[in-house]
Amino acid sequence: MTKADLVENVYYKTGFSKKESAEIVESVFDLIKDTLESGDKIKIAGFGNFVVKQKATRRGRNPQTGEEIEISSRKILTFKPSQVLKVAINEED
Repeated sequence: MTKADLVENVYYKTGFSKKESAEIVESVFDLIKDTLESGDKIKIAGFGNFVVKQKATRRGRNPQTGEEIEISSRKILTFKPSQVLKVAINEED
């Protein structure tokens, strides 16, 4: 599913214009992005949690040369689905 598909779904389900639907979808994504950039987590009941975690610097190895290298620290985004979403995905049709 793409952002355009989300806009179409909002358009059909709410009756807003396509332009208004696009603005709503864009606003939601901006809010999610800004929240995660600030280091806060996002918890959506019935869906799951988005959390930014810090990975520490670690030693790695270049697979081509075997040379040891240092992998710098970085932030990663994780998603943990809620139990409700897990059940919904795993229901048999």
